[in-house]
Amino acid sequence: MSSSNLSQQPPPEDEWFLTYLKLLPQWKPLALSHQSTIPISISRVNQFDAARLDIEMSAMLKEQLVKVFSLMKPGMLFQYEPELDAFLEFLIWRFSIWVDKPTPGIALMNLRYRDERAMESIGKVRTGLEGPGLTIAQKVWYCIATVGGQYTWARLQSFSAFRRWGDSEQRPLARRAWILIQRIEGLYKAASFGNLLIFLYTGRFRNLIERFLQARLVYGSPNMNRAVSFEYMNRQLVWNEFSEMLLLLLPLLNSSSIKKFLSPFSKDKSSSSKVDDDTCPICQAIPTIPFLALPCQHRYCYYCLRTRCAAAPSFRCPKCSELVVAMQRHGGLAGNTNPNQ
Repeated sequence: MSSSNLSQQPPPEDEWFLTYLKLLPQWKPLALSHQSTIPISISRVNQFDAARLDIEMSAMLKEQLVKVFSLMKPGMLFQYEPELDAFLEFLIWRFSIWVDKPTPGIALMNLRYRDERAMESIGKVRTGLEGPGLTIAQKVWYCIATVGGQYTWARLQSFSAFRRWGDSEQRPLARRAWILIQRIEGLYKAASFGNLLIFLYTGRFRNLIERFLQARLVYGSPNMNRAVSFEYMNRQLVWNEFSEMLLLLLPLLNSSSIKKFLSPFSKDKSSSSKVDDDTCPICQAIPTIPFLALPCQHRYCYYCLRTRCAAAPSFRCPKCSELVVAMQRHGGLAGNTNPNQ
């Protein structure tokens, strides 16, 4: 009687809680193994488009910055082009990656960077797109690789080409350095090609920098896959093709013959001829350093005439179609100068 009463007694109040604590370590790994392996597929086209848009954005910023120095001496900004590119890349990195925001191209494609190394320790996963952003160390190394690495490599290549390391047979050290640079470039291109094949197969890590830093592109919002309209992209493609066609056809047209054909239809011939005599035929401005083209004696800017004659040895005057064989300073006593030298 007493034994049956003991068997029918209810368990202690905390028995369920104690059992839960005992079984929790066994349930947790099983739950994590099912939750953390959600397969996600990020569009490879979106990732490539994001890189292309970033390049276009950098080119637009560079074009606007170059216009600021348009009044300076021609060719002066060319020697500082690597520094200019590095400065623009640093600005984009500073106001996007460093403050946990995507770059303009990545933002338009609804993507963001995620630290792939931290995904193994995440317990609760709902869509497969969760995960922290890049760490401070990853951001700094990203800047060093993209900004500093590209600038150093561009400067090294220009310096070696200017010093003619590849043609130097008398200095074996310079020759070895040139061979080493070529081998490093070949190895990097081969590794980039291998990474491209892996990316096309797996859809992860577009370049070697992202693979080294374990910085993966994932969707910023799972409800929106693309933020760029196809209509806008088609319009850009049509305009690019049209501009390329114009660049191909314009050099084939003879501007001097067209001007001669249209000159009888001009309204004010006297005023136009007076203005034409006072301005440079190339830039249509008053010559800053006036030079005369020989033998036609028309006035030009020194830089305009010198650059045109250097680019085309058979340059003809746009006003009279006369072949320019020499140039002379306007009002000076200096002798004739061969413009092609």
